[in-house]
Amino acid sequence: MERPKGIKLSKLVDHFGLAVLHKPEAYDTIRVQTADLNRPGLQVVGFYDYFAPERLQVLGMMEHTFLAGLTSQARRETFVRLFATGIPALIFCHQIEVFSECLEAAAEQGATVLESPRDTSDFMAACIAWLKVELAPCITRHGVFVEVYGEGLLLVGESGVGKSETAIELVKRGHRLIADDAVELRRTSDTALVGTAPESIRHYIELRGIGVVNVRRLFGIGVVKSTEKVDLVIHLEEWKDGALYDRLGLDAQFTEILGIQVPSLTIPVKPGRNLAVIIEVAAMNNRQKRMGYDSALEFTKQINKYFEANAAGQYE
Repeated sequence: MERPKGIKLSKLVDHFGLAVLHKPEAYDTIRVQTADLNRPGLQVVGFYDYFAPERLQVLGMMEHTFLAGLTSQARRETFVRLFATGIPALIFCHQIEVFSECLEAAAEQGATVLESPRDTSDFMAACIAWLKVELAPCITRHGVFVEVYGEGLLLVGESGVGKSETAIELVKRGHRLIADDAVELRRTSDTALVGTAPESIRHYIELRGIGVVNVRRLFGIGVVKSTEKVDLVIHLEEWKDGALYDRLGLDAQFTEILGIQVPSLTIPVKPGRNLAVIIEVAAMNNRQKRMGYDSALEFTKQINKYFEANAAGQYE
């Protein structure tokens, strides 16, 4: 089944605590499909060229003052024209007086009228930021998502390779769990990928032989986090004899997720390797790289300098 586009208007109303002044019969089916908002200044004077009816319409003090100067009949016609375009909702800010003509037109056209006590600019900024996250392209990946030293690490690999066990060890070492088994990934900008857990399994980890445990209940509120940016993808795989694994770290690897190239590593797993410690080092090393220092590159330069110096000494 194809996932419905957008989010329900009622979810936005609940999140921002908006007052519903007029609710049409189709209220529960109305969906918001864009993070862009519009202040209908031009529309109240009758200009509808390039108008985007899929946007939420926000009425502030300036538009309200203009409308207050119109006759009752002109105001009513203005709102009828606006609602006839099929906008998701009209939102009054500042708790300014809502015109009776507006509510009459809304009842006639089956439109939604909402009210917010917040300043217009403040409400629009908060609403756009929230909608960008809610409406961001989203996929679900099998894996474990943890925060280690401020780095968001997505652990992926075959079932049974040890992802959840490693996450528990990292939690015991003071790091934080974001998601286990299913990770929801959202592209919030051209460069940012954010991960979270589905609400139904948030804070839970499945450990084979024990079952499902609530990490928040066992270790405390400080070991969980609701969301984090994905900084590094770590592929865990069973150690393969004869396979060539990166020994220096000079070859940059990336994993593409929702069109974003995320730095990645492949870590072979076998008995005796302390994965939690290795992943801690990987997190710190990745952070150093983002801050401009590459230890592998520095090591290579130092070795080359050593051999060049020895070679020069042989010919003196």
